[in-house]
Amino acid sequence: MASLLSEAPTRAGEEIQYLDAAAIVPSPLQPRKVFDPAALERLVESINENGLLQPVVVRRVGEKYELIVGERRWRAAQQLGLDKLPAIVR
Repeated sequence: MASLLSEAPTRAGEEIQYLDAAAIVPSPLQPRKVFDPAALERLVESINENGLLQPVVVRRVGEKYELIVGERRWRAAQQLGLDKLPAIVR
């Protein structure tokens, strides 16, 4: 899986880090307020079968990391009980 993640597009100088899932929190600025349960379940199944192929994007806020991009992936990973998530910290 790490070899697949290394191909994910990043800005110059950015690296993918594996963060504790418990350290990632949703953003209060998330424009999407409703998440389709069926679509989320399909994403859960996909991640379960293939792994999390694209990192979430976060920013550091105190001791935690706030989601910028990837809340559906984060929610699916939570449902699967993943301990670590690939992330780009901006």
